[in-house]
Amino acid sequence: MDSPSLSSDLPMMSSNKSQITDCPEVVIPIQIFLVIGFVSLSENILVVVAVIHNKNLHSPMYCFICSLAAFNTISSLSKTWENIMLVFRDSGHLNSRGASELRIDNVMDTLLCMSFVGSIFSFLAIAADRYITIFYALRYHTLMTMQRTAAILTTIWVLCSVSGALMIRFFEAAAVKIFFVVVFFTALLFILLLYVHMFLMARYHASRIEAMPSSAGHNRRSGLKGALTLTILLGVFVVCWAPLSLHLLIIMICPENPYCECYRSLFQVHVVLLMSHAVVDPAIYAYRSAELRNTFRKMFLCSTRAQNFIRDTCECNITNVLQRA
Repeated sequence: MDSPSLSSDLPMMSSNKSQITDCPEVVIPIQIFLVIGFVSLSENILVVVAVIHNKNLHSPMYCFICSLAAFNTISSLSKTWENIMLVFRDSGHLNSRGASELRIDNVMDTLLCMSFVGSIFSFLAIAADRYITIFYALRYHTLMTMQRTAAILTTIWVLCSVSGALMIRFFEAAAVKIFFVVVFFTALLFILLLYVHMFLMARYHASRIEAMPSSAGHNRRSGLKGALTLTILLGVFVVCWAPLSLHLLIIMICPENPYCECYRSLFQVHVVLLMSHAVVDPAIYAYRSAELRNTFRKMFLCSTRAQNFIRDTCECNITNVLQRA
């Protein structure tokens, strides 16, 4: 919609050019956005339900993963709804400059900014959790209690909600764009430094695992496995969100440069990458976590049994009615 937001058709963010360039805008069919949105929405809701359903997954790390999946769900929901609105706009059923449409668009973009900031802070929380698991294995359950986890998650969600609303409200201000980019690269730098420290010390601590009590050794092994999972998740996050962050940086640094305009012409591709992040993450969870895979399997089995029960009941009732007739 036509508001100062992150929508794909905004004059501020899209590649509507004020000067001539040799790079035509790359247009992605809206059906692709809708398919990605629905798939990612379904996957992340499944992750959230699985973590809530299985008590074995009620640990700090999975709570943070559940929070990350919830932010991905919000991102998928906002972009899917926004693309549905674009379909109605193109068919003439919505006025892109209408007051109510602009308000809805601002809400959707606020949710998108909220999910971006929330994903970053969720990664930071998971990284800190893995750090404590690896280097403070004996004190882990004392340091990372569920009460502290709940307090961290509450802080993250409140902070992200406020920052998302402020980012959309004052998006035309250069300071907001700078904040958006700085938060992204600062968080990546912090996590990178944390990981360099963790993996430099990993070999040293790996040699001591066998000499430690079995519970502490198990915690440290699971911590290293969790750290590897986070590394994969972080790599996917960088690939999917970095192009959009660079897009914002280019808007601030060289808004009139024709070479920069060529990069901006790929905006819709950047949005596809952004939405794909929410599709890939649940697959990584399932691949890296046996407990989560088992939970998914049980949920599907229960769903299949329920469908079979309903079908058999309906067939039995129909048969009884026909026999009486």
